[in-house]
Amino acid sequence: MKTALIIGASRGIGMEFVRQYREDGWRVFATARHADGLAALRALGAEPLQLDVTRVESLSGLSWQLDGVALDVAIYNAGVNSERTTGLAPVTAAEFDRVFHTNVLGAMQAAPLVLPFVEAAGGAFGFLSSRMGSIALMDSNRSWLYRASKAAVNSVVKATSLEAQRATCVAMHPGWVRTDMGGEDADIDVQTSVAGMRRVLARAPGERATHNGGFFNYDGSAFAW
Repeated sequence: MKTALIIGASRGIGMEFVRQYREDGWRVFATARHADGLAALRALGAEPLQLDVTRVESLSGLSWQLDGVALDVAIYNAGVNSERTTGLAPVTAAEFDRVFHTNVLGAMQAAPLVLPFVEAAGGAFGFLSSRMGSIALMDSNRSWLYRASKAAVNSVVKATSLEAQRATCVAMHPGWVRTDMGGEDADIDVQTSVAGMRRVLARAPGERATHNGGFFNYDGSAFAW
């Protein structure tokens, strides 16, 4: 039985990853911060793990909870949006800390803990990024704090890929998705987004030479950094 870990799975894209992998018969570990999220994951047939990526003491327990498990897929999906801004709007220290603690520091702390379990299976380690994190494709400076955090996530993915010997590490843009974060006017539904990213992850180990450390759209096309 194939095994997946979804970090940040209590709603939206993360929960849809859980639902789709479980429907395909995978064993799924999935994290949430609160009891209601853990209960929802358990109802989908996942093995829920309580985890707050902003707390080091919470992350430190992840290794022993996964002891002996080989992960065919691991996904760092935990993330928050920033306050919506236009232009070079001032950023408060509190808002910077809130966004970067979850989006970047959490990823940096989770990556070395999770990577050995993905290495054991020669699997795929995906990080939810955003087209807004691409410097090459930047055509707007709106929400510049969120953009900066996702550019930093891309750097984390590249750094992790250089450590990987068997695992394949990729950054993924989910598209503009109709979720709480994306809003009702977004382009695609969550089912389409997740199905596409699952195909990216499924293909990645077999095309490791071109995929490890890469940045991909949910439809499989490559993005410039």
